[in-house]
Amino acid sequence: MAKKKAAKKKASKKKATKKKATKKKGATSRAASSKPLTKTQVFGAIAEANDLTRKQVAGVFDSLAELIQKNISRRGPGVFTIPGLLKIKSESKPAQKSRLVRNPATGEMVMSKPKPARRVVKVRALKSLKDMA
Repeated sequence: MAKKKAAKKKASKKKATKKKATKKKGATSRAASSKPLTKTQVFGAIAEANDLTRKQVAGVFDSLAELIQKNISRRGPGVFTIPGLLKIKSESKPAQKSRLVRNPATGEMVMSKPKPARRVVKVRALKSLKDMA
């Protein structure tokens, strides 16, 4: 019986070492890029790159959000561009009446629900942002 227990221990040790080895292989550059950065990590990276504090970076993002809100609101021009990255646009969509539409699954004609008028925000990537991908 003592031999059987010893054999089981050796087998379990071998399995454990194999698992560790596979974890090390997977923990290369893929693990770093698989998860998106958190808000704290983004603020920290920007603060470190520009010799600012995290509070200052947070203040910049807050003022950017306010500026975007002023520009895409009804009273603003409706367009805001972050130079070199993206263009944010707000458009008014008119109300839609109920109408007959074809159900693609069954082919049956069904009445669609009416939709109220609404404001829609669209974000368009600019050329330099597209080139980054």
